[in-house]
Amino acid sequence: MLRNKNIIITGSNRGIGKAILEVCSSFGANIFAHTRKQTEEFETLTKELKNKYNTKIYPIYFDISNREEIRNGIKEINSYKIPIDGLINNAGSIVNKSFLMTTIEDIQNQIDINFKSLFFISQAVSKMMIRNNKGSIINMSSIAGRGGKYGKSAYGASKAAISSLTKTMAEELGIYGIRVNALAPGFIDTDMAKNIPQESIDETIKLSKLKRIGTPKEVANIAAFLCSDLSSYITGEIINVSGGLE
Repeated sequence: MLRNKNIIITGSNRGIGKAILEVCSSFGANIFAHTRKQTEEFETLTKELKNKYNTKIYPIYFDISNREEIRNGIKEINSYKIPIDGLINNAGSIVNKSFLMTTIEDIQNQIDINFKSLFFISQAVSKMMIRNNKGSIINMSSIAGRGGKYGKSAYGASKAAISSLTKTMAEELGIYGIRVNALAPGFIDTDMAKNIPQESIDETIKLSKLKRIGTPKEVANIAAFLCSDLSSYITGEIINVSGGLE
């Protein structure tokens, strides 16, 4: 499905990002696999996937909270002289605090990491895509961006901003053949979920129409689909991957 496509995935070392890396590799994509720091574990993972699926994986390291490092990371990708077909903006962080306990530092953290970094990376990569008059960008939003989730005032606001940005990007970049969509995952079984009290997990499962939490691979499958030509007439959408959780 993705054979001969060149894709950038940010935050690809764990959770949903790691699942996206694995799924896109299995479909034959060549991948610039981003993470913040170089580790032996990540180097081993990328080599294993490269050999298993006979594809190319280029580990890329930079801190998304540092604009200069973002510039250097994009320069490194550009140096390969490879046309970019897809960008999956997965990297981000979460602050879980009640509205009254949320600080200005918490708000700045969520805007810097979740929104501004995505904005700058998307600007740079979309300019690369414009050269080839095609591309697909997938932004990671959240159902928390729809509002009303306890403890998600700063996080939800940053994800709502991503959803709004996605619509604007789709409107402005469509003339260049670039599609822009967002995924809005619900409760997904990642490391972040391990810090949530069991009673909260049980309550969320009750509210889900499928009566379970989701897996990273279930989000990754939709990201891969949106990167592929199978979704060639889909743009400007915010797609819930939440088991029916509102």
